[in-house]
Amino acid sequence: MYRAVNPDEDFLLKQVISDRFSLSIADRGYAWRDVLPKEKRTVHPDIIVTRGTIDSQFSLEDVADAIGNSLTDLLISRSHEEKSIFTEDNRRFVSDVAHSVAASLMKTLETGGRLRLSEADLYLLIEKALLENEAYDVAKSLAFRRSMEKTGSVDVHTGPHSLPVRLIRRNGNVVPWSETKIEIAVRKAFLTIKENPEPSVEVAKGVTDRIRRGDQSFVHIEDVQDMVQEELMRQGYFKAATHYVRYRDERARMRREEEENAEDPAQEMMVTVTSDDGISSFWDGTDLRKRIAYASIGLDLNIHEIEIERELRRSVGNEISEKDLKSTIILNAKALIEKDADFAKFAARILLSYIYEEVLDWSITRDGIDKLKQAHKAAFKSYLKHGVAIKRLNPELLDKYDLDKLAEAFDPTADLDFDYLGIQTLYDRYLIVDKTGSKHRRIETPQFFWMRVSMGLFKREEKDAEGWVIRLYNLYKGRRFCSSTPTLFNSGTLHSQLSSCYLYKVDDSIESIMYRGIAENAFLSKWAGGLGGSWTAVRGTGGYIQGTNGESQGIIPFLKLHNDQLVAVNQGGKRRGSGCAYLETWHNDIEDFLDLRKNTGDERRRCHDMNTANWVPDLFMKRMEERGTWTLFRANEVPDLHDLYGSAFEQRYCEYEQMAADGKIWSRPLPALELWKSMLKMVFETGHPWITFKDPCNVRSPQDHCGVIHSSNLCTEITLNTSADETAVCNLGSVVLDTHITRDGALDHEMLKETITVAIRALDNVIDINFYPTEAAKTANTRHRPIGLGVMGVQNALYKRNLAFASDAAVEFNDEFMEAIAYYAYNASSDLASEVGTYSSYKGSKWDRGLLPQDTVDLLETERGRKIDVPRGGKMDWSVVREKIAKHGMRNSNVLAIAPTATISNIMGTTPCIEPNYKNLYVKSNLSGDFIVLNSELVKDLKKANLWNQEMLDQLKYFDGELDAIDDIPEALKHKHKTVFGIDYEYIIDAAARRQKWIDQSQSVNLFLATPEMKTLSHMYRRAWDKGLKTTYYLRTLQASNIEKSTIDVKKEQRGVMATQTAATAAEAKQYTAAEKNACSIDAMLNGGTCEACQ
Repeated sequence: MYRAVNPDEDFLLKQVISDRFSLSIADRGYAWRDVLPKEKRTVHPDIIVTRGTIDSQFSLEDVADAIGNSLTDLLISRSHEEKSIFTEDNRRFVSDVAHSVAASLMKTLETGGRLRLSEADLYLLIEKALLENEAYDVAKSLAFRRSMEKTGSVDVHTGPHSLPVRLIRRNGNVVPWSETKIEIAVRKAFLTIKENPEPSVEVAKGVTDRIRRGDQSFVHIEDVQDMVQEELMRQGYFKAATHYVRYRDERARMRREEEENAEDPAQEMMVTVTSDDGISSFWDGTDLRKRIAYASIGLDLNIHEIEIERELRRSVGNEISEKDLKSTIILNAKALIEKDADFAKFAARILLSYIYEEVLDWSITRDGIDKLKQAHKAAFKSYLKHGVAIKRLNPELLDKYDLDKLAEAFDPTADLDFDYLGIQTLYDRYLIVDKTGSKHRRIETPQFFWMRVSMGLFKREEKDAEGWVIRLYNLYKGRRFCSSTPTLFNSGTLHSQLSSCYLYKVDDSIESIMYRGIAENAFLSKWAGGLGGSWTAVRGTGGYIQGTNGESQGIIPFLKLHNDQLVAVNQGGKRRGSGCAYLETWHNDIEDFLDLRKNTGDERRRCHDMNTANWVPDLFMKRMEERGTWTLFRANEVPDLHDLYGSAFEQRYCEYEQMAADGKIWSRPLPALELWKSMLKMVFETGHPWITFKDPCNVRSPQDHCGVIHSSNLCTEITLNTSADETAVCNLGSVVLDTHITRDGALDHEMLKETITVAIRALDNVIDINFYPTEAAKTANTRHRPIGLGVMGVQNALYKRNLAFASDAAVEFNDEFMEAIAYYAYNASSDLASEVGTYSSYKGSKWDRGLLPQDTVDLLETERGRKIDVPRGGKMDWSVVREKIAKHGMRNSNVLAIAPTATISNIMGTTPCIEPNYKNLYVKSNLSGDFIVLNSELVKDLKKANLWNQEMLDQLKYFDGELDAIDDIPEALKHKHKTVFGIDYEYIIDAAARRQKWIDQSQSVNLFLATPEMKTLSHMYRRAWDKGLKTTYYLRTLQASNIEKSTIDVKKEQRGVMATQTAATAAEAKQYTAAEKNACSIDAMLNGGTCEACQ
């Protein structure tokens, strides 16, 4: 109903407000106060509003008038007719917002006593209520009117109160920032010492400016009071500052006495706790109540604090060890997550409080949360020194930086945004553990972790190294960008293996097979690298071997060796190796290759631990659609075919077909459609081989002047050249898109530009500080300097824009945000080139020839000889970027690639990469355990509709998080929250095609199929090819991983085909260890497992 105000409308609105401001209430035409029920129109004697020197009792009628007049001004400025202003909808809107303001005031009064607030504070409450109702434009109209009242004119730069920081009171309540309250407190200090209070205005303004310039999400009242003291002294009011310090000390003493004298209601629940040293003590739950207060900050929990404490005390007996007490409380907090989405953050904060106590010299009972920043600053240097001493951190971190400057940047309040899955994953697998003592312990908090990774990535920076570290740290802790898992694991440590994946090519010789395909891959796998490589050049079964006068056994036995090597050489000693073998569709071993993942047949010709992918040329797709014949060849007889693509490939392929017809070389013709059916059948049955497209990868490659792309990588988002002396390397990181969406649903371009500028520099730095297991990897990465900036949180961003994934508007938004990311990314790489030079193979590249990725869609269309149905063009002025690249070149041969991000999206608390929501309620399993995942955006929407209760939760469980069968949920909400298997594949593929237009590499595009149907499957992959996609990733099918239903009265039966399939799948399922479930195998990936290589 309401929307953002654009600049042109600002001036129209200003004129309307100026014209109408002088009108009397009677002449304004609309009695907005009459929308209130009569009983709500009386003044409230316990609430006093101060207007200048005049006090008056609060009246909700004044609030309704303020809202209604602001709405009227806005609608008149938009040329609405008079009859469309005082409508039923608008009257209801004004009434709802006014009642929201009243409810907020009443809640404050519940603590007893009277309430006094300034007129400015009242307007802040009205503004907050408008923003909560997503009426940003009305809020701006209100701000303009307030400007008119205060100054006699409208400042068009005035906007709704946009200070993003929230103030944490001592009781844990979070309130909007109020400069007026700071002013009043300072005024009292001046009056007490009998001095003129006029400077209080500037002092309050100075404190507010400091808060605005900072990067904190929350600020505690104690920190604000510290700033007031410092501002008083900075402005020279030392006497007032001294009195303010004394007053604070006295108030703190009084609060301590009140706490000491207060009766403990939980005395009857005294517990004997035994420490690890065998010392027993009484536990009265004081620390638990403080943890609950901390964990509840700013959350809308549906359970009272007393009931929460009772829940967290479950299973705590009269005697318990300290370790078991901690574990019990954490597990009980985790169990609350299904009751309300906000409990995910609540449980995270309970765990966080214990992490702080494990790492820092800090206690929640002794110090409280307001001392957390100081505790981080105090422990920072000792953390680094200890990390160096136990050989887990690089000594350069101590020598390179001004550590005091970095310590000042710490913001522990940012940890409040973690959810439980994120912080548990971080704790279990990312925070550095000291294993040198008898008791293993973490030496990092999340903020130390983010800072360590940032320091590791900028240790070679020559100018303003601390500035760059802090900028990257702010991205990490602000959930704006995250590097891939290898970078998070190893940055700042003694072993800087920071790259995610490696791409290789095996040539047709025993030396290449054994050295490149087996030995080098073992080295790459050892250091936690995911592998993707082409085996097409290796001669197929029956190929003549001149040296022995024998015949080749084909590629399958060698792939079996590679499979076993992945198992034998695990990744960094942590998890099994991960690899994917690619084979081009004309290779004569293609049919055996398709069967590699089958559970039946000769086990000597099966590779259950390795991924496989089809490398499909356009000509095959054309022949298949024409129902034509496809010819298989032996690679040694067609040695140049693998290096050709586009029209050159088609011409040469036809020449080889003629040679085969003449009996000059071996061939085997077969119907292209039958081979296509075999490919689809196996991808449905086993998830493999994936289907990727050779020609779009090569035709659109920026590096077509110096090599050929022979395959993609382990997760199908990297498309880089490979050769005998080059193993391509990808360095990955992802922008968190939903953090870059403004309150009114627009892309925040200023924030996005800053995020990408810092991220590109950090990714480029990886190339120079990275550890390379092989010389071929080092050669390729330093020669071309490719990076892969991706995106995650697309589903959450759509929620913020109130868009359904399955909508044309969502497809358009994919085009919009990807264009913006590409614009700022290519711009940043060119800026780097102007500073430190282009990559060495830049000359002759598409960048050098003036061709950007969006220009190459037409090239593909020409090469393919058929239309690529993707809208061209965009919204941004690309002439600026083109001119910059023409002048300065590019620092990186490739810049963009969208990786899966499953693990790091958990840490960031957002949705994985570009995918729709999996389910609205489900259990997610990883190495850290089982986690209930409840769609928080759905819960917010249900709360707005007054539909969130225990009955709704039970129905969500019963229907496995699907909404279609829940009658009470409105259709609009069902459409908005459709999950992956309810979204037509057309939307997923079309959105991917819009993104691909701007991307110089590729993206990990999973496809989803709810019911097994070959025709739909064929149409799905044909559409992907037809739209110009370069690669696809997993085919996800509907699984039987349902939420536990033991807490509801009924069980849902599975009937028919899916029930039979589920039973069969369960019977055949192979048993894996916990670590194996996290590797890149079909058994893991099709059941919610993850590949960490790209994440």
